[in-house]
Amino acid sequence: MKVAVIGTGYVGLVTGTCFADSGNDVVCIDIDQKKIDGLKNGRIPIYEPGLTELVHHNYQAERLTFTTDTAAGVKDADVIYLAVGTPQGADGAANLSAMWAVVKAIAPHMRKDAVVVTKSTVPVGTNAKIYGMLKELTGRDCDVASNPEFLKEGAAIDDFMKPDRVVVGVRRPEVADILQQLYAPFLRTEKPFLVMSPESAEMTKYVANALLATKISFINEMANLCERMGGDINDVRRGIGHDSRIGFAFLFPGPGYGGSCFPKDVRALVAMTKDHGCVPAMLEAVDEVNERQKSVIAQKVKAHFGEDLSGKTFAIWGLAFKPRTDDIREAPALVLIDWLLAHGAKVKVHDPEAMENVKADYGDKISYCEQSMDALDGADAVAIMTDWKDYHSPDFAEMYQLLKSPVVFDGRNLYDPERMQRRGYCYHSIGRVTVDGRGK
Repeated sequence: MKVAVIGTGYVGLVTGTCFADSGNDVVCIDIDQKKIDGLKNGRIPIYEPGLTELVHHNYQAERLTFTTDTAAGVKDADVIYLAVGTPQGADGAANLSAMWAVVKAIAPHMRKDAVVVTKSTVPVGTNAKIYGMLKELTGRDCDVASNPEFLKEGAAIDDFMKPDRVVVGVRRPEVADILQQLYAPFLRTEKPFLVMSPESAEMTKYVANALLATKISFINEMANLCERMGGDINDVRRGIGHDSRIGFAFLFPGPGYGGSCFPKDVRALVAMTKDHGCVPAMLEAVDEVNERQKSVIAQKVKAHFGEDLSGKTFAIWGLAFKPRTDDIREAPALVLIDWLLAHGAKVKVHDPEAMENVKADYGDKISYCEQSMDALDGADAVAIMTDWKDYHSPDFAEMYQLLKSPVVFDGRNLYDPERMQRRGYCYHSIGRVTVDGRGK
């Protein structure tokens, strides 16, 4: 099948590459000439495990091509995927200006029988608006489907190749048949192909992300309560997670969620709810709890060192909002960095993948360390903000020697408090009692 994917960001590039890998003829289109030139020369604009190798393989096999020429890219396509950015606007709603521009660009050039598919996360009703725009621009009825993505950064290739389910929103069963053919190689283990209306498909994406975000905010709120009442959130998490109605997924306490999806999608759903005369009390609470949680490590630093941090140096391990990605959008680590700098501290950071993205924003305001242990040298404390495996089993004796004072703020609960106490550390974590090993 001939497939065009417009947008070579995270979703578009993964989608196009995986479709090419299953034997389709795919062209990825973007208006950014520098990005397209880079892709042609093997430079991948994002970090995603396995993506570089897959792009190279399919580009060499000539199943995957890249262009800035929208007209040439879509003219022969059976299916045209729209995977452009829909960033959060000032009012919390999704900004669809890029989507409307793409619809106008493809209308004069697409085949009469081409199926247009929205892959971007878009507000409910966007499918209907695209259908109306295309009818006005082409003078004919065009098939427009919705196919939301459920990709986790850091595991996107596996998520696409081995999906839990595929959701499509269509107005004609014939369109569902076309998309089912496209996804057939990925559904060989009898995972469901769910057909529904475009409006239901659009809503499914938001509801899924909002529910996952709710679980994170809920466990973080309970973690803060446990800490104040002498409980251990890890014990509580095990106590509820074995309930089959609840489960363990997304019940890991931490410094709040970030990234390109949960914050934006929760706020967009809040805006949609208000637009339709409903009260988004729970959704607003989820967002509010999460924004407060992003300051939880800063508050622990303040409680330990005081508010004036002049002359203090802090190491930060982990900058990306989650491991296995270089994405720093809405990352809790950035909230901590801003707070530390505002209170006079010096900051040294390490992250396996995200330092260049942070450097683009912070420049020489902070120091960047190629090795995690280098960040500790002379620091008054270390804060762990991302659950990279690199930080799971460090040399604690070396850490102790490098740190000016053996103080650890563990935003990801990577270590056992009793063991940290025996090693001589003052150890702060999330939802567990602070321990002090009376070190240096």
